[in-house]
Amino acid sequence: MKRILIPIMLFVVAASFTACQKWKGEHTDIYSYTPPAANPVSDKVPLSCNGGSTVAPVKGTMLSGKTYTVSDGCDLVINAGDTLLMQPGVTLNMGLKSSLIVLGTLVSNGSKDQPNYISIPGVVKNDQPGGLTSALDPAYAGKWKGIIGGPTCNLMVLRWTHVEYAGLTEGQATATIAGSGAGNQYSILFANYKGNFIMEDSWLYGGVDDPVRISAGKIAIFRNTFEKNGSNGGDCLNAKGGTVGTMAYNLFIGTATNGQKASNKGQATGAPQTNLVMYNNTFISGGYRQTQSGRGGCINYEEGAMGMYYNNVAINCKYGYRVVGSPIADIAHLSYGNNYQWADSVSVANQFYPTGYITKPQTTDIPSISTSANYLPPNYTPGAIYNGADAVQKNNPMFLNFPLPTSGHPLAQYSAVGTYNFRILASSPLIGKGNTTIKPLIVVPLDKVYGLSDPTLPGADLGCYQLSGIGNQH
Repeated sequence: MKRILIPIMLFVVAASFTACQKWKGEHTDIYSYTPPAANPVSDKVPLSCNGGSTVAPVKGTMLSGKTYTVSDGCDLVINAGDTLLMQPGVTLNMGLKSSLIVLGTLVSNGSKDQPNYISIPGVVKNDQPGGLTSALDPAYAGKWKGIIGGPTCNLMVLRWTHVEYAGLTEGQATATIAGSGAGNQYSILFANYKGNFIMEDSWLYGGVDDPVRISAGKIAIFRNTFEKNGSNGGDCLNAKGGTVGTMAYNLFIGTATNGQKASNKGQATGAPQTNLVMYNNTFISGGYRQTQSGRGGCINYEEGAMGMYYNNVAINCKYGYRVVGSPIADIAHLSYGNNYQWADSVSVANQFYPTGYITKPQTTDIPSISTSANYLPPNYTPGAIYNGADAVQKNNPMFLNFPLPTSGHPLAQYSAVGTYNFRILASSPLIGKGNTTIKPLIVVPLDKVYGLSDPTLPGADLGCYQLSGIGNQH
């Protein structure tokens, strides 16, 4: 046994040392090795629930290039202790009213050249402004229940993976199996504060309410694209009590409410305080499908959450970066700066610092807080009403392909990337304005398959795209 165990232990230690040597940020997790999945999953027949059951266990390896089909109404379950590994180039066609419940380990290991798909087949996307209303758009219909991570899910990795058309109401049977609440409409749920949720270089398209709900967990959400998330409400990345980690280089367009929210509400016994670092994210036209007034459109910290947000870009969001005073965020342990905003109109500019909240203007903000005495008068206090007219259409970010100011369509209709390109030109005012001294908070394993493969450090340019080519790769 010693001849076998010693090399394995040396491999684990060596891998840990290599990861620590490469990583220069704050990393509080001890590297742990997860054995690879085995046992190929057959694609010859649909994955179905037999004998009147609504549940079908699944584990093993879905092989590259294969298409797997889930029967309508069937809940696939990865049981505690089991692993489902999806190799690059896998398509998992979910059935209507089906779900993927994760009580063990799920790793969707797509690649740039061979992304994975977890979706509903045959649905046509409607991505141009002026197309279908949200009431008719299938993106908001909730065709299947979503990926539901239960309280024993130790690891969920979505890498170069498209997740589409989820958010159907979770029923009592599904909720009982997953240990979650019936009536949820999440596209992705993670609920284990001791577990690891990793989403990198992936796409989330559509959703009904809180397309990604992190009830608790150690997270790393890097370089993803989020489109049409939330029908009439819901925060795209909604992190609750006991969530710790980093959200960086993500692109959000057309979210119902916030793109990213941090709250310590519902902190589980034994769970840590919510602590989230957010940097180099880009938010486009957020907040316009939220039916409640005063709700955000880009970043939101509230109810005891701590952390930091830097180097972000918000374009025509209904409300700007929001720090909530009641129930108050942990402002003693919250810092922010180097954030940019653009407004087509004065109504948007009037909410760069949302009325009634406690977001403090920073000297590194763009537009500058000294733009004019009308914009932010000398006696301005956080949450007060001000006149944003002098900040309208200032410092065009110079995207490669996106109309600013917009014309011909309401802001709410800019909800998908489509043919737009939000990379920046060499003359953009976003270049060189980032804070590169801040550190990400990495609490998940670092690994090319069973962990975070690339913890990209804060960028010198604002937003999710960097002139150097690092950052969001979509």
